[in-house]
Amino acid sequence: MTENNAHALRERAAAELLAARDRTTLLTTAVDEPDLVKQHSPLMSPLVWDLAHIANQEEFWLVREVGGGTPLHPEIDPLYDAFEHPRATRPTLPLLPEAEARRYGHEVRGRVLDLLDRVHFDNGERLLDGGFAFGMVAQHEVQHDETMLATHQLRVGPPVLSAPPPPSAPADATALPAEVHVPGGPFTMGTSTEPWALDNERPAHEVNLPAFYLDTAPVTNAAYAEFIADGGYDDQRLWTADGWAHRQHAGLTAPLFWRWAGEWLQTSFGLTSPLIPNEPVLHVCWYEADAYARWAGRRLPTEAEWEKAARWDPATGRSRRYPWGDEEPTAARANLGQRHLRPAPAGAYPEGAAPSGARQLIGDVWEWTSSGFLPYPGFVAWPYKEYSEVFFGPEYKVLRGGAFGVSPVASRATFRNWDYPIRRQIFSGFRTARSAPEEA
Repeated sequence: MTENNAHALRERAAAELLAARDRTTLLTTAVDEPDLVKQHSPLMSPLVWDLAHIANQEEFWLVREVGGGTPLHPEIDPLYDAFEHPRATRPTLPLLPEAEARRYGHEVRGRVLDLLDRVHFDNGERLLDGGFAFGMVAQHEVQHDETMLATHQLRVGPPVLSAPPPPSAPADATALPAEVHVPGGPFTMGTSTEPWALDNERPAHEVNLPAFYLDTAPVTNAAYAEFIADGGYDDQRLWTADGWAHRQHAGLTAPLFWRWAGEWLQTSFGLTSPLIPNEPVLHVCWYEADAYARWAGRRLPTEAEWEKAARWDPATGRSRRYPWGDEEPTAARANLGQRHLRPAPAGAYPEGAAPSGARQLIGDVWEWTSSGFLPYPGFVAWPYKEYSEVFFGPEYKVLRGGAFGVSPVASRATFRNWDYPIRRQIFSGFRTARSAPEEA
């Protein structure tokens, strides 16, 4: 690696780590200490746990594994092991108080930046190839930032976060076709070349799909309200057996944070306002998305269909990094990074459109797919099994695309998210698909 390339890699790694920490700081200083240590939902950790867990993982992978340093505070390692302590039990642990957690994070970050100045990326260590370890740690922090943002959404109390609204719908939004056509044939799914891609995105492999149609934009609040008004939650025929059982047990009647008061109202980060009709629907579980799709005479796309619609370029026959090409996300291409605190209207970001014509495949809302979370052919767990391998199975459903709270560093068109089909606290929406008639 040339010195110029090494310098550029150091600059990028430092920038991503610092940007992640800026978001962590914003999310954890927006509330007072009682809110920081409180568990706002049994589905979520106290924010103060996330604060020290982020630092603990950074210390483990960078200070110890990459830098060869000794543990700074080995006695706290068990407290911040996400597999040893489920979220519901974390408030009972002797967690670091806020001031100590911040000091710990500051101490770790100082050592990491010193390490970054002297590390050699081409020393044969796989963790350092392409700066992977630094990218992995940055992605880990921003994933927790998104989780903390979800905690803020669940928090009860006056608003503490603010951001400008997303751009208005472009002039052509109402004239867009309802769906786009994606031709059948092979495409390359996943990646073997993206340096910071995580193990479940690898390796690149060919998938051959029949032709299909996909919604041009995510399903909107107005469309979902029609499903409710037409009795979608009361028609057992629209739901899978498990979905209907959950709908009854959980008493589902509308997306999370919706409330009927003569009109539909939606609460977002402490503010309640009338529903915005052309905004993508948020906070629906997989069962709700699946029932809506069946009501609409359609289905959820498979994970492979979603990725082909987002990446495949018929002009070149290759798969792009992003729907718009290989260039990094910008404010004109996608709603990412908590720049806004809600999705942009359906049909937004024409500069971010895929070759298929679909819009908003990156940013705005996580999109449920019909696929279970399974390994790709040739998958190898690395650098640890607990990131992906222990979650593989049909009980988890894959989400794609990334919501408005996802940072660009973790928003590739190959990035895979997954969760249980009952989860609604995540920033989840969806779009629907249908199979095309066989092509001649």
